[in-house]
Amino acid sequence: MTHSPSGSTLAEAEAFLAAHPEIEAFDIVLTDANGIGRGKIIRRHELPGLYAGGRHLPISILGLDICGEDVHETGLIWDQGDGDLRAWPIPGTLKPLHGTSPARGEVLMSMYHLDGAVMTSDPRHALQRQVDAMAAEGLHPAGAFELEFFLLDPKLDDHGRAQPAAAVLDGRRSLKTEVYSVDHLHGMEPLFSQIYAAARAADIQAETVISEYAPGQYELTLHYRTDVMQAADDLIRLKRIVRLQARRFGVTACFMAKPIEDYAGSGMHFHVSLLDGAGRNVFAEAQEGQWTDTILHALGGLRQTMGEAMLVFAPHANSWRRFANQSYAPVSPSWGVNNRSVALRIPAGDLRARRIEHRPSGVDANPYLVAATVLAGIRHGLANRINPGPETTGNGYAGEDAGGQGGGAPAMPGDWREAIRAAQGSAFLAEALGPDMHRTFCAIKAAEHARVARTIADVDYDLYLHTV
Repeated sequence: MTHSPSGSTLAEAEAFLAAHPEIEAFDIVLTDANGIGRGKIIRRHELPGLYAGGRHLPISILGLDICGEDVHETGLIWDQGDGDLRAWPIPGTLKPLHGTSPARGEVLMSMYHLDGAVMTSDPRHALQRQVDAMAAEGLHPAGAFELEFFLLDPKLDDHGRAQPAAAVLDGRRSLKTEVYSVDHLHGMEPLFSQIYAAARAADIQAETVISEYAPGQYELTLHYRTDVMQAADDLIRLKRIVRLQARRFGVTACFMAKPIEDYAGSGMHFHVSLLDGAGRNVFAEAQEGQWTDTILHALGGLRQTMGEAMLVFAPHANSWRRFANQSYAPVSPSWGVNNRSVALRIPAGDLRARRIEHRPSGVDANPYLVAATVLAGIRHGLANRINPGPETTGNGYAGEDAGGQGGGAPAMPGDWREAIRAAQGSAFLAEALGPDMHRTFCAIKAAEHARVARTIADVDYDLYLHTV
């Protein structure tokens, strides 16, 4: 047996096989820069070998664009001879997959060089790097993500547009905004029951489900984790669970940031707090509303770095369609208390649970890179004691702060191309992600932008074919 650099052990695999004699195969899943699970399905008898010696996978798997095409500018393709590296199981992520037939399991993987060194273009290692840096400073991040998504009909409507899925209970379809409607949720109850069952099998504490602010849109919340890496793992796995269970009911689970033009898009809000070595929340104030320097400096760092980091939070062409005034997506690096029109929100509630809700990310973002960038922004604010500027009260889409300049924070980029340029030139983002992950991510995004820019969209024909 080769020593596993991830800390996985053969004993974990053997115990799982003994406890689950029904499982015949396993999905082994490595998450790439776009948050896409890449890997293989292996047979039951192969699992001990996976834990004993890892699994060779091509280095190029971490240099793929959204279409699965090689991006040579990452330096991970022919510059490396497209050689194999070794992926290792992540301890504690070996779980059964609910509802599969024949029964399958799943394990998350992380990439290492053949000598056991960390492969630094792996997004999970980028987050671990920031977690380790915080630990060296005596701080331990805790948090949870919210998952917003659409349930859509696999068929487009008569105008070629996405349409909400009919209720799986009785086939009724609503084209209204059923925000917070409990009765509307009942129509999808059989599907959500299976999602919850699958989450339990994966040891994920999925909690509240609501009907969100668009037809066919829903939100699932996740239990707060004292290990922020586990929080990101939860989000990755829950997206796979929702997509798989939706397919079983003939429904498409959509994680685009903005699938329907006339309605709000889907976010991936990240709630984060910091614990000291004794497990105390250092964001919590002694008296409610008298904010600690720690939370204020954290907000200051996040505000100052948000503009150059927006590519992480809005990584795709479609991501930028989500940002519009009064759409529940932030348009400036503002902060406020109990205010959903800002980018950085301090939620109301028990001060012992004091946290920052980071709201810019779309559900199409990679949670490992989002968390790594947020933690780096917090560290930047704490190290430099950055003042966050005045709190935004009332409508954050109006006034000085809507332009992004309130309190001295740089403005958010205006579009995807501007965000790519800002990210490419950002020393902060290179430190946040690590130089290799930064190079890989920016190269992939630039290649995707070039692909979109040379594509003739339907709207071009609608506007220009018979008019110019």
